[in-house]
Amino acid sequence: MSKFIKGMDLSTLLELERCGAKYYEDGKEKDILDIMKEHDVDTIRLRLWNDPKSEEGEPYGAGNNDLAETIAIGKKVTDAGFGVLLNFHYSDFWADPGKQIKPKAWKDFGVDELEQAVYDFTLENLTKIIEAGVNVTMIQVGNELSNGLLWPEGKVPDYDNIAKFVNAGIRACRKVNADIPIMIHLDNGGNNELYVRWFTNFIERGEEFEYIGLSYYPFWHGSLDQLEFNMNDIAKRFNKDLIIAEVSMGFTMDSYQEYEKLADSERKGYATKPELVEKIDYPMTIEGQADFTKDFLNRVANVVDDHGKGFFWWEPAWIPVPGSGWATPASLKYMNDPGPCGNEWANQALFDYDGNVLPALDVIKNFKK
Repeated sequence: MSKFIKGMDLSTLLELERCGAKYYEDGKEKDILDIMKEHDVDTIRLRLWNDPKSEEGEPYGAGNNDLAETIAIGKKVTDAGFGVLLNFHYSDFWADPGKQIKPKAWKDFGVDELEQAVYDFTLENLTKIIEAGVNVTMIQVGNELSNGLLWPEGKVPDYDNIAKFVNAGIRACRKVNADIPIMIHLDNGGNNELYVRWFTNFIERGEEFEYIGLSYYPFWHGSLDQLEFNMNDIAKRFNKDLIIAEVSMGFTMDSYQEYEKLADSERKGYATKPELVEKIDYPMTIEGQADFTKDFLNRVANVVDDHGKGFFWWEPAWIPVPGSGWATPASLKYMNDPGPCGNEWANQALFDYDGNVLPALDVIKNFKK
């Protein structure tokens, strides 16, 4: 039986360090990677954006995860003994079901040019990352592709173009190293209809891949029962291994404004709106986060036919420190988003606002499949 992956997305690692974030266990300051290693984490997920800065050179924020930043984090976590899940977004900034914006350099490309661009970008960047010494143990071709990628050419329901673009990325990965497993990742892990429709269409047209990746945020993506049903159905239906590529659960709804030191007009606020919190399986408390984590891990580990292969907690170290937010004015312009730009994830972390380890991290440490 293959190892059950315990993963963390630490794409803002160096930005948080630059902004002065500090982490503690039992009152003692520790290096974030030492804490992760001591809590049985084995793999770090890192996003890669094409060109996360404006044409004037202004950074887009949220880690500024261009090739140089991704290599720097990748080498740091490799040296600490972790594997790396490399996450290609094929955008200059966030790519998700609500936005899959073409990179600025590709904005006038048609379908054939986009297909070639995906291949070339993937080949070049993966080669450089591996040559730099990063221990890439899995690759994600696209991010939360529920509504496609590289809009408008690759937008659902144009599965022909979606497959062309994803296949180009897969082929490039296989060219660099055919032994590194590939993940294809959608959001909304509780939505069975989405996964059946999407993967039925892709598999008819697509290159081979190893993992179906799911995002599961309980305040957006249905109940744990719905997640469990979907995982078991698609594991049997497609005979694929599954990984929860993104998960989190909040531990509080207390404000973190005093930590961000931003005015109300500058703060993003919670990703978790109070009206959504009322509908989830566990309360948004420290104990609720730990209880959710235990329940969640058991369900993933018990997917039919041993197809549940692990998880990645999304940005567990993104505590509220001045200077680190989900966007900057330059990236708001790129996305045509009204903003504002503060942290919206601090209450989803595995550390409290002061950087202290929360009990959910011990649940992860002690979990055995």
